[in-house]
Amino acid sequence: MTKYFFDTYALVALAKSNPNYVKYSDEIVVTSIYNLVELYYIILKNFKEEKAKMIYRNLKDCITDVKDEVIFEAMNLKLKNKKLSYVDCVGYIHSLKNNLLFLTGDREFKNMPKVEFVP
Repeated sequence: MTKYFFDTYALVALAKSNPNYVKYSDEIVVTSIYNLVELYYIILKNFKEEKAKMIYRNLKDCITDVKDEVIFEAMNLKLKNKKLSYVDCVGYIHSLKNNLLFLTGDREFKNMPKVEFVP
């Protein structure tokens, strides 16, 4: 059963084999195209294009469909909290609407409901 929405922080932590995220490595990854694009850019910037493409292709099937209503609500959240990124707002609202825990190490989400915060 799917339990988590993996934000970009969590995806990067898994890619870097962060020991705090080892227990999530067997979980079903659910993420958005927006998070995957962010991850691709981070890997591209820090490694080679070949590695970025490999990771992108490996995670492409993990992309979930983001409904328009999620985007509308997410941008209202963004208006209220300038420190949150657009991508994170979309992922967080999607996770709430789909009964998933938002898996992140982003400190802006540390005390928010339905967040599994892992530094």
